[in-house]
Amino acid sequence: MTFTVTSYNIHRGAGLDGRVAVGRIGAVLEEIDADVVALQEVLRPQAEELADRLGMGFAMGVTRLCGGHPFGNAILTRLPVRGHHAFDLSHRRREPRGGLRVDTAFGDRPVHLFNVHLGLAIRERAQQVRALVREQLAGHHVSGLRVVVGDLNEWFPGAVNRALARELLGRRIGRTHPAPLPLFRLDRIYWDHGLYAERTHVHRSPLARVASDHLPVVARLAALPRARPLARLG
Repeated sequence: MTFTVTSYNIHRGAGLDGRVAVGRIGAVLEEIDADVVALQEVLRPQAEELADRLGMGFAMGVTRLCGGHPFGNAILTRLPVRGHHAFDLSHRRREPRGGLRVDTAFGDRPVHLFNVHLGLAIRERAQQVRALVREQLAGHHVSGLRVVVGDLNEWFPGAVNRALARELLGRRIGRTHPAPLPLFRLDRIYWDHGLYAERTHVHRSPLARVASDHLPVVARLAALPRARPLARLG
């Protein structure tokens, strides 16, 4: 049994042709057909529209207002939503940044989904990933398997990847930005040691190349069997 996760910075629905077309984002997500969709740079009405189109539950983590609407990160999922929590990752006077944790389950295993959008400056990201690991991934509220996804804005390997690789597993999935001819691996997926990836890839359909300035990353994950207690001898 597996579940598929995708992370997608939708750029407020603005495509490379200058049109804001949330329906086009929805069509890309239908191509992927994931069980968990993590969105960055999304307005709340857009998240609601996409959740309704895909038949998913959703939660929103607001970082600021944009055009009078709540704006930030969202998680859409077919898995049961048992709780959610938005957290602040803003650094000094730079643009507000944040993350969202959704508590769910895969079979009988509790799973915590983390969706983050980190900053543009090196020192900013280093502080943000330290806070993410210390206050969120290792927090008292976490009792199950962890999956971390998002737009990490790390143009070259650095502190963010090193910190998350010490906690979790992950692969160099591929380049996602800019969408028509991607040069940088800005969008990532990491998963806990109790999970393994059957497949990871960047979704490069013709529609995805124009719907946003980022391409979506995708991972199909499965849970490792629980270790059985050893039988007593004698």
